[in-house]
Amino acid sequence: MVKITDVARHAGVSPSTVSYALSGKRPISEETRRRVEAAVRELGYRPHASARALAGSRSNVLALVIPLRTGIHLPVVTQFAVSVVTAARRYDHDVLLLTQEEGEDGLRRVADAALVDALIVMDVQLHDPRLPLLRALDRPSVLIGFPREPAGLTCVDLDFRAAAVLCVERLAGLGHRVVALVGSPPEVYVRGTAFAQRVVQGFTAAADRNALASRVHPCEATPAAARRLAERLLREQPALTGVVVHNEAVLEPLIDAFEQLGLRVPGDLSITAICPDETAAALRVPVTSVALPSAELGERAVDLLLRKLTGTEVPEATLLTPHLTNRASTAPRDAP
Repeated sequence: MVKITDVARHAGVSPSTVSYALSGKRPISEETRRRVEAAVRELGYRPHASARALAGSRSNVLALVIPLRTGIHLPVVTQFAVSVVTAARRYDHDVLLLTQEEGEDGLRRVADAALVDALIVMDVQLHDPRLPLLRALDRPSVLIGFPREPAGLTCVDLDFRAAAVLCVERLAGLGHRVVALVGSPPEVYVRGTAFAQRVVQGFTAAADRNALASRVHPCEATPAAARRLAERLLREQPALTGVVVHNEAVLEPLIDAFEQLGLRVPGDLSITAICPDETAAALRVPVTSVALPSAELGERAVDLLLRKLTGTEVPEATLLTPHLTNRASTAPRDAP
């Protein structure tokens, strides 16, 4: 059975362009229309033969699956959603946002109703229960995140393990010997959220490699929790001079708490973080950080998904290289 993706590939255009050429819903150039019509004739394509036999056989809608679970940081989630929507519009696609915690049932409901052509899935867990269904669906998907077993899936993400390594290496290079990771809220680790687990792996491995004394501390995303954790860190690690923060919501209150406890940043304590660039740069003490490339990740996910829709082979794994920007929150260990 010839599909619209076959026609698109043969004509060198996108499936949505084939749809517009056949339905007349949107204007396209005469040259493009002729190429599409020639491909239809040569391949013997019949629109009504499609399994989703609407004009053009596609809805031109992508699903963005972001369950709004406890412990996630909404401003960062919003950045990802905006980047996906913006990229999708460049391909003349709309985005259906799915925020409920429905797991497999929600994915199956959307797929069975033919509401969307493909899915982008976020908040990926190491052992994600949605994976068997995603592998079996007749619609392509892209995950922003890497489960423990990614075979048969298309995944894209920042290399969070390498990001944590960069943060630790920066502190080690400045002479800091006792460090701590202030991590995501506890429930994020309980769920086995993949990116958070990989930050811990990278932090621990880099600290061990550099012979640093280190501890990992999950932290609720509130100023009160940041204050309590600052007190605990100084009580349990009195020689602490370096902190890596992977929890955007507590960056500013954590710096405030340390300074209220008598530690200057960076004179007494150096801080690095994994967070959006604009967050790190806007703080009272601009923080040395590895950026979260939400715009690039959203664009990559949409690009991979649209290529899959046209039948183009894409890499299963795309890891973005992290980059660290030095700012005012880090200094040599013996800084005055």
